[in-house]
Amino acid sequence: MKRIVDMVLAGIAAMLLVIPVLLVAIAVKLTSQGPVLYWSDRIGRNNAIFKMPKFRSMQFGTPAVATHLLSNPDSYLTPIGSFLRKTSLDELPQLWSILKGDMSFVGPRPALFNQSDLIMLRTKMGVHELTPGLTGWAQINGRDELSVSEKVALDLEYRNRHSTWFDIYIIFMTAMKVIRSDGISH
Repeated sequence: MKRIVDMVLAGIAAMLLVIPVLLVAIAVKLTSQGPVLYWSDRIGRNNAIFKMPKFRSMQFGTPAVATHLLSNPDSYLTPIGSFLRKTSLDELPQLWSILKGDMSFVGPRPALFNQSDLIMLRTKMGVHELTPGLTGWAQINGRDELSVSEKVALDLEYRNRHSTWFDIYIIFMTAMKVIRSDGISH
């Protein structure tokens, strides 16, 4: 059921957002060198690696590590990178990952392939069995400000509480967080 809802919602969102997606793509291309999309290796369900697209908000050639691990993350941002991240517009291409089945609207955010501490702890707690999401319980409870153990604890809580109504609540709260730019460090 969740997969069907994901596909229907992603299809509707893709149709409604085609103009904003095109405008963001043009803005990324006009303000920085390199491709419009950044495809990062992410950890999906059962620790399978998949390619996740985002609009590029960092300069071409930025190291492929979590933003908080960069010595001066702001120095890597493109001219519109901060805006894309604060508004979460950089996440729009992930509708493709939802349509493809690599992601869901709600679930734990997919770890980077090299976030071994997060991957290991999620595996130990059984969270790796969930399909990663565009947003999740940890996203609305701290996002970039959470430690690895706090993220996994919230991911585990999501796994244990999962329901359609809980997903709807998380999507609603995500919209509120995006509007207020809550929990975004870079």
